[in-house]
Amino acid sequence: MAINDTASRRAFERSFFLAIAILFPITILIGFGPTYYLKSVFTSPPVPRFIVHVHGLVMTLWVLLFALQVFFIRSMRIKTHQQLGRVGVVLALTIIVTGLMTAVSAAKYGSTSTPPGVAPLEFLIVPFVDVLVFAVLFAAAIYYRRNAPNHKRLMLLTVLNFLPPAIARFPFGLTETYGPLWFFGLPDVLTIMFVVVDTWRNKKLNKVFLAGAIFMIASHWLRLVVSSTPAWLNFAAWLTGSPS
Repeated sequence: MAINDTASRRAFERSFFLAIAILFPITILIGFGPTYYLKSVFTSPPVPRFIVHVHGLVMTLWVLLFALQVFFIRSMRIKTHQQLGRVGVVLALTIIVTGLMTAVSAAKYGSTSTPPGVAPLEFLIVPFVDVLVFAVLFAAAIYYRRNAPNHKRLMLLTVLNFLPPAIARFPFGLTETYGPLWFFGLPDVLTIMFVVVDTWRNKKLNKVFLAGAIFMIASHWLRLVVSSTPAWLNFAAWLTGSPS
């Protein structure tokens, strides 16, 4: 019976991560398609800065890499998965550097991604913290690379961490109507559901998964509180070379 339970849990996890590997690119395409990937079809404004294209490229490669890594695990090509993980480390470092540069550039020179009525220096905290949270979660995933349960759950959190920018760009005016409750709330609800289902399926709480989830969710809402404080605005002004 125990063997059957273990096999059932593994089959469920394989199916779950396959679904994530499919839905992650679809979500990114829905969010960024009109303004980036399919901008010629939607006649969107041009992308003004080269760094945005570089960051878009490395993020696209990251989405594809995640899907490819899931495929290698499903096909039991563990060695290939591990070797490709080294590429993932380089790509993650590139994401961190280009992500920070893109965020600072948008705050300094302006960007269509900045919501109307929000000061660029205030909004800078959103992509800035996104990158920092990714760095922490990915570093933890590398630390636990020999602990498969912890590693894959932390990698799942890196995916969830990158959902808000895409979800905020969804059509039908959802962001304009609901704001952070939509683009932060949906990933947060999904994260809580995943932790609960994971605990129920395995009859055990994964404490690393829980800690990572709390860290990510807290970062979403704390940045909204901090964004207008003098401490953040002075730091953001220093980052962008703007007058404080």
